[in-house]
Amino acid sequence: MAKENQFVSQIADIEKDFPQWYTDVVLKTKLVDYGPVKGTMVIRPYGYAIWENIQRELDKRFKETGHENAYFPLLIPMSYFTKEAEHVEGFAPEVAVVTHAGGEELAEPLAIRPTSETIIGTMYSKWIQSYRDLPVMMNQWANVMRWEKTTRPFLRTSEFLWQEGHTVHATEEEAREETMKMLGVYKEFAENCLAIPVICGQKTEKEKFAGAVATYGMEAMMLDGKSLQAGTSHYLGQNFAKAFNIQFLDKDNTLKTAYTTSWGVSTRLIGALIMAHGDNRGLILPPVVAPIQAVIIPIAAKKPGVLEAVDEMYDRLKKAGVRVLADKSEQSPGWKFNEYEMKGVPLRIEIGPRDLAEGKMTVVRRDTSEKAAAEIATAETTVLDLLATVQKDMLEASRKRRDSRIVYAQNLDELLAGVEGGNFVKAGWCGCRACEDRVKEFAQATARVYAEGETAEKCVVCGEKAEHVVIFARAY
Repeated sequence: MAKENQFVSQIADIEKDFPQWYTDVVLKTKLVDYGPVKGTMVIRPYGYAIWENIQRELDKRFKETGHENAYFPLLIPMSYFTKEAEHVEGFAPEVAVVTHAGGEELAEPLAIRPTSETIIGTMYSKWIQSYRDLPVMMNQWANVMRWEKTTRPFLRTSEFLWQEGHTVHATEEEAREETMKMLGVYKEFAENCLAIPVICGQKTEKEKFAGAVATYGMEAMMLDGKSLQAGTSHYLGQNFAKAFNIQFLDKDNTLKTAYTTSWGVSTRLIGALIMAHGDNRGLILPPVVAPIQAVIIPIAAKKPGVLEAVDEMYDRLKKAGVRVLADKSEQSPGWKFNEYEMKGVPLRIEIGPRDLAEGKMTVVRRDTSEKAAAEIATAETTVLDLLATVQKDMLEASRKRRDSRIVYAQNLDELLAGVEGGNFVKAGWCGCRACEDRVKEFAQATARVYAEGETAEKCVVCGEKAEHVVIFARAY
């Protein structure tokens, strides 16, 4: 055990320095490296494999709900941003602008997309003529750029990968239904694929997306008790449709303005995975999105029959649909144990001479460190069942941890104590912007989402009648 602890001593203690632990883990597990331009990141193969699994799961869900993938230009004329006043004001500080190309100054500056409502709205206005063209249900997988001042890999970088859905509808009812449906898609994905329980709800006016009528967020609790906004879905009403002249001739032969939505998640989800499930030994990845679901490690590899058994097991598990790796390198078994624990591989399978003599293999779970012997003859069933169990147990463990750290506050002192203790704090709020600002000033916490269906007598700040119960937290 001493040697194993020495191996992971390169990673900061998760209890003493969570931010440094996070940085150590993303670099030492080779998920990411820093790019040459400040605030950019290079997503390395292991990190990108997680993103590919996230993409696969989400893309399947988008297509099942009737959405099609498309791609829109990276460069957007700056004049497009001025068409929706609130939108341009909200994004102006983060926009990177191209002013020269081909050795000449451009006639009009071009924004590198921070989000695509403007360019997509322009194209939709060309494509939509009649009610027969609706609804339009598109998604794009793309990169965006937002010139962030403070950056951290995956969580907040100047350039990142994401998906952004953009839909157009004939009625407000249809658009609002789409907004909530996609929020539900995100919630189901987060819980069943990432094993992260989330709280969904509407954002306050201060926290909503620039240009939206209403924004709904998906908030996840990290191991340190802070919140991470893991996804958003926006009801845009007619704001962008009016700005970009998205109109259609309805069944009654009148020209009407459409209603639009947008929704998105990004590579920030990888940061969420790291901070929601890790420990002092490194990553703990849920099987659904883990690049490697099981690693097979030979014990006493030079003994007769061991490597042959490892190869046979690899072939069987791969055929069964498991993302499996057989590590037959010359590194010691102990080194391999630590390496794959740090990388968060859900299951480790050990096969040695003693195991073979008994027709057994040893299986170790990354999430609980539980070790058990299993029959080699039924390996496929054992591994698949265990992966499903790990996935379920990780979600339940996260849910129990989160639920135990949701507290209530009646005043600012209680709110401050709650967030300093690493909790989500539910508190009454009168709806006044000044009171919301006071919470941030006093407790360095922000309103994450409304706690739907809950009531409180008085505002946590001013003591006046509460209009809402809000979940406050410190956030990434």
